[in-house]
Formats: sequence, structure tokens, C-alpha cells
Amino acid sequence: FIYKNCTARMVDFGRVLRMMAEVKWDVKEITSQHNGYVDALLQELKVFGNRLIYLGRERVPAKVMEELWQQAARHCAEVFVEGFATPRRCTNEGRALMQLDYQQFLDKLAKLADLKPVPHTQYVEDYIKAYYLSEDDMATWVTQHPVYTRKHMQALVSCKASGTKRAKAKLLSVIDDIDKFRRDF
Repeated sequence: FIYKNCTARMVDFGRVLRMMAEVKWDVKEITSQHNGYVDALLQELKVFGNRLIYLGRERVPAKVMEELWQQAARHCAEVFVEGFATPRRCTNEGRALMQLDYQQFLDKLAKLADLKPVPHTQYVEDYIKAYYLSEDDMATWVTQHPVYTRKHMQALVSCKASGTKRAKAKLLSVIDDIDKFRRDF
């Protein structure tokens, strides 16, 4: 818990989320260049890493440093999902751009933090893959992935390009039922 709070205070995740909110995910063509927020997040993490190096191994033991990087990776995964849940419209090309952005981030983070494998990747990858599911598969997916918030689930349903109003209403009802269960539990 303490280490998680340290990383949240040392890295400006809010700035990255604001940058992600400005990205147009309803693009018509797939680009080969990742978005600028990826570089901004990596720069924040470089500063974080430099602060840890400045403190030195005497003040921050290797195990603690490793845990801090683990928590930073966890925060980053949460930021990616939160940012990917922001757009109102997202094309298949936009989803491919999400994957490109995240893969670029993972490649560079692994080198920066010497994390192999980078933890918490499944959380983001599962969320991106959910955009491609059919309505029937989405209903199953929603019930099998309670780790995502109501907002995250609703964003998936709202961005589904092929869904009918009835199918979307059904999925939103499933999400409401899950959320009600969480609150009652």
C-alpha cells in the first residue's frame, strides 16, 4: 500500500490521462506512429527511475526498488484502461492504435525498468481485446471480468460500432446487475 502511494505521488498520471482524452480514436486509417501520451508517460517514468537512482541502494534496497517499479507498472496499466475507456467513439483502426500505443509503451518500459515480464499487462490487453467481441461474447466477458469498473464496462458497450440499441441495452443491464451485486456485497 505504501509503495503504491509512493508511485502515485511521484508520477503525474493525471497529465497522461488528460493527454489520452485528447486522442481521436475514431480514425479511418491505421498509423505506424504511437501517440504522444506514450512518450509523456515514459518521460515521467524516467524521472521516477532517476529519483530512485538518486536515493541509491543504501536508502532504497533492491527489493523495495523492484516493488516500486511493480507498483508503477500497475498504475500505468490502470491509466491505460482508464484512458481507453474515455472515448465516446472508437473505430477498429482506433483500437489497433490502442494496441500499438500499449505495445510501444511495454517495449520501452521493459528496458527502462528492467522488468521482464512487465506485470499487469493482461489487465490492459484483455480490455483492448474486449472491443472486438460480439454482443453475445461481450455479455459473457462482462460477467467474467469483475476487475473492471462500471465506467470501463459501459465504455466498451458504448463504443461497440456494430451493436443494436437492444443489444446495448441488454449489456448495460448486465453491467448494472453486476454493479448492484458489488454494492450489496
